[in-house]
Amino acid sequence: MIAVLGLGFVGLTTALGFSKKGFRVRGFDVDKTKAGVIASGKIPFFEADMQEVLDEQLNHNFTVSDTLADAVSNSKVVFLCVGTPSDEKGKADLTYLLAAVGDILKSVQKGSKKIIVVKSTVPPSTTRDYVIPFIESKGFKIGEDVIVANNPEFLREGHAWKDFIEPDRIVIGTQDDYAKTVLGEIYAPFAVPVHYVSLNTGEFIKYLSNTLLSTLISYSNEMSMIAMTIGDIDTRKAFQILHEDKRWGEDKTCMMASYAFPGCGFGGYCLPKDTQAMAYKAGEFGYNAKILKDVLAVNAEIKPFWIEQITENLPKTATIGVLGLSFKPHSDDIRQTPAKAFLEQLLAKGYTNIVVYDPIANDLFDRTYKLPLTYKNSVKEVAECADVVAVVTAWPEFKEQKALLNGKKVFDLRYCL
Repeated sequence: MIAVLGLGFVGLTTALGFSKKGFRVRGFDVDKTKAGVIASGKIPFFEADMQEVLDEQLNHNFTVSDTLADAVSNSKVVFLCVGTPSDEKGKADLTYLLAAVGDILKSVQKGSKKIIVVKSTVPPSTTRDYVIPFIESKGFKIGEDVIVANNPEFLREGHAWKDFIEPDRIVIGTQDDYAKTVLGEIYAPFAVPVHYVSLNTGEFIKYLSNTLLSTLISYSNEMSMIAMTIGDIDTRKAFQILHEDKRWGEDKTCMMASYAFPGCGFGGYCLPKDTQAMAYKAGEFGYNAKILKDVLAVNAEIKPFWIEQITENLPKTATIGVLGLSFKPHSDDIRQTPAKAFLEQLLAKGYTNIVVYDPIANDLFDRTYKLPLTYKNSVKEVAECADVVAVVTAWPEFKEQKALLNGKKVFDLRYCL
């Protein structure tokens, strides 16, 4: 039996993935509304392929528990998938994580060797310096009562199910032989390399991945701003030719190319949070992470740069159309989406006639941010009333319908049309 605590984007994918592989899985979330939606057979967020899997696995191998104790008591392994947000300086907030660990311990029997696996993204040294001391402070012995490991996720929103069920590799931070045996059995059906590393190494690998991606994006954006400043440079073509370098991989669909490509900044939950958290953690240990700080600075700088391009000689009475609100296509995730900062800065400059459209994120963006915008239901509706149009998210639909924008001044912030 496997327990998964936290049924958000990562947790529900994890729970259904293990269920699909034949394990009995109990899921639990402190948000009773969310848990109820899942228990009723619905996915509470947009993610390709997940609804079909939930239909298949719910009340088969996967069940939603009413109480945390029910999920934990009969489970050999507990995967923690709770939120670890960062404050304004980048410091990871471990409140939810440690609270969840404390609640788990209430259902742990002494000598049971309950394996608690931190799947939440946490900065290097978190398991060693915070989670383990917290458990010991509650009177439990590490290695006898509780075994702690970490297991970072590498899930791309919009592709989470495929990334989980067909991973490139599995990383497990633990030096405990019993934990290696049990977790090895859990991941055996995935038939990919399983790497057992130290606790700190397991946590570090996740940040190594995400900070590289954010760096590539900010590097590309800085180069695009340089190109526009110099002039007479076809930025999109230049980057496409860059990707023909065989070092990007013989497979021309190599996804790394999408990160080394300019746009209007990275967003979502992981890249901003993890880059900021890694810079903060480095500072705690006395190192000034200049490159990571500059990556964040460029990510902030790209939005006002684009706004200056768009609003130059544009009267305040003009209607600006914005296509895309989610931080990436094929997702309704609007957390730290570049569209929010972009729209807020347009409003701050006095542009109040703004019409927006996103294929799936309109309602969520409106409910969450409550900006004074006019929401439209199609590219056509935006094109009919906008004087200028900015493409902020690279939805394929926008490229497919770009003919509707003919005759409009279009700013393709994603170089996707």
